[in-house]
Amino acid sequence: MDVGVGLPAVVPGTAPSLLLEWAREADRGPFSTLGVHDRLAWDGFECMTALAAAAAVTGRIRLASLVLVSPLRRAAVIAKQVATIEALAAGRLALGVGIGPRRDDYELAGARFGTRGRVLDEQLPELRARCRVLLVGGGGDAALARMARWADGYVHGGGPARAFKSAADRALAAWYDFGRTGSPRLVGTAYFALGGRAEQGREYLRRYYEFVGPFAERIAGGLLTSRSEIAELAAGYAEAGCQELVIFPTVAEPEQLTLLAEALD
Repeated sequence: MDVGVGLPAVVPGTAPSLLLEWAREADRGPFSTLGVHDRLAWDGFECMTALAAAAAVTGRIRLASLVLVSPLRRAAVIAKQVATIEALAAGRLALGVGIGPRRDDYELAGARFGTRGRVLDEQLPELRARCRVLLVGGGGDAALARMARWADGYVHGGGPARAFKSAADRALAAWYDFGRTGSPRLVGTAYFALGGRAEQGREYLRRYYEFVGPFAERIAGGLLTSRSEIAELAAGYAEAGCQELVIFPTVAEPEQLTLLAEALD
């Protein structure tokens, strides 16, 4: 199983210099992919802009939006962004898309929250035509159907290995029910904070997922805070059929990337 790392693009207070140095160091490290989250109504860097910046300072590592809330944008705009990043990254981009669960992002964009699924359905044919690698995220049946019809793989939103296994089984079933050959790429995600920064990382997750209410505490409780926890989760995801696990930072400090690389050694 490949292991990637997230860019701290949506960790509040991340300096532009850190964003670029993180990308450079990740490119030199053991990581397969550099992933970026997407939020609009939040203090952070815009997803596709951050990926373009990372593309300009890297040469090996794959780049991925995990996931872009594409109904916030017109498909033609996304296609142009994809073409730009692909040119900068020489074909290293995987575009992950989804509908997003947060109303405040849609309100700020002036987009309709209630029709976001229909908008994504309309966007997917054009995005399919423009992307070398297209992934779809989401946990519902509609997301899995979109993945099976249009995409190359599925992005799971995080949690224990048993949750990934359940989602992966459903993704595979949707894929084969649609008559696809081969198999989809199955991508998992997680969060980490190492070097005694666990509580800082958990507080970030509580704020980032505040919209889900008490469940935010459960998400914070799943934060990876030690080498043994990372090894255990990675082993569980690999056994569950995950092909790539992308672990996102919750603390925007350079040593976090170094500690994660050491934990994977």
